[in-house]
Amino acid sequence: MKLSILSCSPKCYSTRRLVEAGRNRGHKIEVLNTLRLTIGLDHGTPELYYHRKILRTPDAILPRIGTSITRYGTAVVRQFEQMDVFTPNTAAGIGNSRDKLRSLQILSRHDVGIPLSAYVDDKRDVEDALQRVGGAPVIIKLLEGTQGVGVILADKLEIAKAIIETLHSTKQQVLLQKFVAESKGKDVRAFVIGDRVVAAIRRTAQGQEFRSNVHRGGKAEMIQLDSVYEEAAVRAAQIMGLRICGVDMLEGASGPQVMEVNSSPGLEGIEGATGLDIAGEIIDYIADQVKFPEIDIRQRLTVSRGYSVADINIPEGSQFVGVTIDDTGLRELDVVVLTLRRKGMVISNPKGSRVLEADDSLLCYGKSEHMKGLIPTKPKKRRRVKKLEPSPKSTTDPNP
Repeated sequence: MKLSILSCSPKCYSTRRLVEAGRNRGHKIEVLNTLRLTIGLDHGTPELYYHRKILRTPDAILPRIGTSITRYGTAVVRQFEQMDVFTPNTAAGIGNSRDKLRSLQILSRHDVGIPLSAYVDDKRDVEDALQRVGGAPVIIKLLEGTQGVGVILADKLEIAKAIIETLHSTKQQVLLQKFVAESKGKDVRAFVIGDRVVAAIRRTAQGQEFRSNVHRGGKAEMIQLDSVYEEAAVRAAQIMGLRICGVDMLEGASGPQVMEVNSSPGLEGIEGATGLDIAGEIIDYIADQVKFPEIDIRQRLTVSRGYSVADINIPEGSQFVGVTIDDTGLRELDVVVLTLRRKGMVISNPKGSRVLEADDSLLCYGKSEHMKGLIPTKPKKRRRVKKLEPSPKSTTDPNP
């Protein structure tokens, strides 16, 4: 396999480890400075140039796109995608994860726990937004930041409003988040590759610092994640469109609270704390994906006129509940069941003898006219009205 690592820091720990792991496995590895890649656009022939010479197309790329070059970096990744080069992290996935507000907006519509958050622009709405996320203490975050930079803890409403007003005056966009007191200066980093968590660490803030990032002096220790946290991490990665990422979670009273999904997670902290060969796991995963390239099933299967792919949910009370797939009569209607999703588990190519249950979801391919009548009417969502409670006027240090 010929793998190109897109990185502006060839000497950093993560890049060096990836090169080492790849070459030890007999792969051809090269590091390309993302900013020296030039995009060439012409009718039917997307191309890339490196140091003014046309680039020989690799089998796969591994983007290590820094925050400061997100726009250009994602444009380069998108160009590789147009050239049919495999990338575990797409340009859309990187862009989604890099913007904290956008990532939370995407996650909020799915069954994934996130900290109560608010985004506000007008100073007249700031106090109301602060009350909605639980009052003080409150976390104030810049929308684009990394390694704990741009994250502030305000322990009083007056201080929080002053900080927000100051940041707004400098044209900075900020996100307000509920302070999860029970996390006690700790968070969890789950390293996701493909559809599994390959390693996890708990990071603990030191001294009076509330940020637990290793780059802020946080201490990291290896942990065995509970299955609920593993599932949350993998789901968050899949929702964001990332195959290799670090998912940061708070250990809230109600379960995992996903704070951030990092598309270019560092390897030094997690390899140092766990002693695992994470770089090798990444290389092995990419090599496997190159052997079995991804197919856009919706595009490939909808070429035939009148056929389409659809998700069919089985609600409580459906005629299909308690019936086997064979007995549903779907096959006679020229509808094939490709996968069955049940309680977070995906069953590919399910047997016809499998009995369907309420809340099952079937990914089907078949005649569009027949599937229309099988898709239940989407119920209207009832808006939840949250009662605002006055925040306590305590000035107690949130990190005693």
